[in-house]
Amino acid sequence: MPSDDLFAPVPGLPASSLQPLADRLRPKSIAEVVGQEHILGPNGSLTLMLARGSLTSLILWGPPGAGKTTIARLIAGAEMHFTQISAIFSGVAELKRVFEDAARLKRAGRGTLLFVDEIHRFNRAQQDAFLPVVEAGTITLIGATTENPSFALNGALLSRCQVLVLRRLDDPAMILLLQRAEAETGLTLPLTPEARATLRAMADGDGRALLNLAEQLFALPDSSPLNSEELAQLLSRRAALYDKDREEHYNLISALHKSMRGSDPDAALYWLARMLAGGEDPRYITRRITRFASEDIGLADPQALVQTLAAWEAYERLGSPEGEVCIAQAVLYLATAPKSNATYTALSAANRAAKETGSLMPPAHILNAPTKLMKNLGYGAGYEYDHNTEDGFSGQNYFPEGMGRPDFYRPPERGFEREIAKRLAYWTKLRDKGE
Repeated sequence: MPSDDLFAPVPGLPASSLQPLADRLRPKSIAEVVGQEHILGPNGSLTLMLARGSLTSLILWGPPGAGKTTIARLIAGAEMHFTQISAIFSGVAELKRVFEDAARLKRAGRGTLLFVDEIHRFNRAQQDAFLPVVEAGTITLIGATTENPSFALNGALLSRCQVLVLRRLDDPAMILLLQRAEAETGLTLPLTPEARATLRAMADGDGRALLNLAEQLFALPDSSPLNSEELAQLLSRRAALYDKDREEHYNLISALHKSMRGSDPDAALYWLARMLAGGEDPRYITRRITRFASEDIGLADPQALVQTLAAWEAYERLGSPEGEVCIAQAVLYLATAPKSNATYTALSAANRAAKETGSLMPPAHILNAPTKLMKNLGYGAGYEYDHNTEDGFSGQNYFPEGMGRPDFYRPPERGFEREIAKRLAYWTKLRDKGE
């Protein structure tokens, strides 16, 4: 068994220096929490809840380093017993022990605030274990998650909790954290103004990461201020927040899709770059933009589909990173092309009609008659060969008998579909004339 002397403070070394900087700067009050004014400001939802004395169980959903653990500790304060567990390391046995301790404290007149970090890691059965103790008021649960609670937590648990969304720290909040770090240490970060901005960008909205990076810089021997390039060489850059198997994956492809639909080529390029920087498979991007070419552009610009297929093939031939410029070219083409969802909506309407009309037969005059029996039954009788008509258009009915003529495809007056609309109007006029 190790001697207690091993854990004694080192003579002459301040005890505070053994604590990580992020821990030393942990807020002591709600007012010191940065970047979450929407829930902790004067009219914030959590502020009002605490003022009313109506604290309920909560799910704190937000990115790493946004302050979820700190907020939970501050809510507990001195009035409630604070217990913290991690869903990564805890199981049913530990939950049972926590619930038993909370029940004893409740009988003694004191509440328990249970903070569960990474609560989405618990399976459904483990999540269900919280239901009776939350309902009975044995514990006030605060769960922290970086995952969308709608997908990560079961409905029964969600219905008993209020979800509060924490935001990634913005630049003013990061500036304030660095100022507090310099005040706490009595040191000045050895950075040029541009390098300070680079440092904040490296942290990617994560306050804890920012303070950890700053702590490394405070430990440097005295030297002239580092510029952005020197800082990047000294510190390992943090990868942008992106997980191809989780919500961020779908958030960014949605942002790319909607930027192209909104005809904003610059925004589309930005989200494309974010996905590529995060390690997204370019083939996934090419599949999605190929769908976009038909779903959001269609015949408004028939070349859109050609461009995306060409970019896909070019990427397959070139690979990364050379082939990524081909994908960028296709994204720019799609973003600047005229937009139309007429093809998509027409197919959706046709699918609904096909389901509603069941197995109606095509009209007899457009059926082939390869046998004598089929000819005797009238197959093909009265069919007009369009090429033999004066206008190259017969105007015959091609829908099942008894089915009214639907109007699925409605091209807008944009791009090439303007010409298609003129053709359809002309053919409708001929059809009406022949009736």
